[in-house]
Amino acid sequence: MKASEAHYGGGVALLLFLFIFLPLLAVLVNVIFPGLFFGNVEWGGIGLIGEIFHRPLWRQSLLNSVTLALGAATLGTIIGGALATIRSRWSFGAARLLDITAWVLLIAPSFMIAQGWVLFASADGLVHSWLGWTWVTSFIFQPTGLVFVMALSKFPLAYLAILAATEWNIRQFGYAARLNGAGPFTVWRTVELPLAMPSFVAGWTLVFMDTVGDFGLPAALATVYRFPTLTYSIYSAIYQSPVRFDMAGVLAFYLVLILALAMALLMLTMRRSKYDFLNARAVKTVKEQPKHAWIYNVAIALFVCLSLGVPIGTSAIVSFMRHAGGGLRVENFTLDHYRQLFSYTAGDHRLLAFLEGMYHSLLVAAVAAVLSMVIGFVVAYVLAFTQSRMRPMLQLFSIISLAVPGVVLGIGYIFIWNQKWLEPLGLHLYGKPSLLVIAGIAGAIPYAVRVQLGAFGNLSGTILKAAAIQGASVFDRMRDIVLPLVRQSLLIAGLTSFGTSVFDLAMASMLKPPNFSLMPLVIDKAFEFSNYGYATAATVVSCASVVLIIMVVQAAGRWVFGRLDRQRQQEG
Repeated sequence: MKASEAHYGGGVALLLFLFIFLPLLAVLVNVIFPGLFFGNVEWGGIGLIGEIFHRPLWRQSLLNSVTLALGAATLGTIIGGALATIRSRWSFGAARLLDITAWVLLIAPSFMIAQGWVLFASADGLVHSWLGWTWVTSFIFQPTGLVFVMALSKFPLAYLAILAATEWNIRQFGYAARLNGAGPFTVWRTVELPLAMPSFVAGWTLVFMDTVGDFGLPAALATVYRFPTLTYSIYSAIYQSPVRFDMAGVLAFYLVLILALAMALLMLTMRRSKYDFLNARAVKTVKEQPKHAWIYNVAIALFVCLSLGVPIGTSAIVSFMRHAGGGLRVENFTLDHYRQLFSYTAGDHRLLAFLEGMYHSLLVAAVAAVLSMVIGFVVAYVLAFTQSRMRPMLQLFSIISLAVPGVVLGIGYIFIWNQKWLEPLGLHLYGKPSLLVIAGIAGAIPYAVRVQLGAFGNLSGTILKAAAIQGASVFDRMRDIVLPLVRQSLLIAGLTSFGTSVFDLAMASMLKPPNFSLMPLVIDKAFEFSNYGYATAATVVSCASVVLIIMVVQAAGRWVFGRLDRQRQQEG
């Protein structure tokens, strides 16, 4: 039994090592030995690392990334904390709308959100042509405005982390403080906030890491505003002539260093925090009905319009406009962009580009989702039900994949899988769609593992131990006991992986094979050439298609699972 568990644990650990840790290690090694992966071994030492403080673009990229991440993390945590506190204490009609908004923003590709803000706030955008508010343009396209936009799109990470910590009622401590004369603010400052501090720090760290590794915002801003960040400068270093692997390696090193410091802060806070306030008298939080519920409903509705309605709504509206800056006039609205999207004429390859990009993106995402679902299932099983010595390593690899940005893994994939000596082995994967699948798996693994771990937490290990005593192998236990009980969460994990892989702009930009169209690149290219109508129409259609596919597959899965359950009941 132990040997079988070790085999499964070792197998998935090897896969995660190849998909996640080895590319990251290659990026870090390239800083010290530039050219190592291209047959030109040189000892660069650590002197190149200090060059970031002497080269203006490198230094500005670092400064912009840190400034944006610190500002967005702080403001996003304030927003997320305030909303989570309101959501956990009060019951009002718009509460569910807030939850939906948080999940939509969490899943939506950041470059699409950023493009919506660009179309809304640029000099010829909707807010200028419709309302004449020129101050919005000057506010958004400067560092403070970018912090504001990023905080509005990343706050769900803090909101969900803090909301999860409010499940249990700890107000008895507040009542004790009030009996000793403390006012409401003092109770919140001295009792409730310190107890909730780990969740606030966790939320702040998640927003910080997601912001500092974001590629979508700088990619969308590149058309209207110069704001170099570490991620975009890494991408530019790879795709400029001559290729600057030294620049990409150094910037990637600092990006990983920043993320490591953020993770260390989170771990330190967790270790120094007290978790022993929950005891046998703990009860679930019961939401109260506020006296003026309409105030909460109106405030949440306005916030949703700002955070979700502006970027998503702007893209949808522009897709029906002849000219984005043409104003709110009847003659400016049209269906031409959608007709162009689905019409074919000689010499016009936009339809073929759209269909080909959609097909390739859906196929790559589907394959990556299925494989990540299977790998995530095995990883979650090993973590939850075995004593394998590979458990710490599996946990580490899954966390690294969550923290390390796609552009860093993309560089690592180029270093590792672009070696000439791999060609006779058939493993020269750079420039092939299979590498996009591997990248999709690496990005989906942390979501697949955590979704399934949540379901595994409800299962008793006693059943598995009894089956093992009766001679059932590890595979039999996974197939016959665990799988039927968690198949719904397994389907959700696969759909989550699918949704997060379709519009991965960073990996698509860095690993795209020649003459291989992908949906994120089709949209980004149209946006880059100011073809906003086509770009937004393609965004609306592709996003609607992905949502429809997810809904259909989920409904089909429920029907199949229900039929299997009925058959099992009849046989029993």
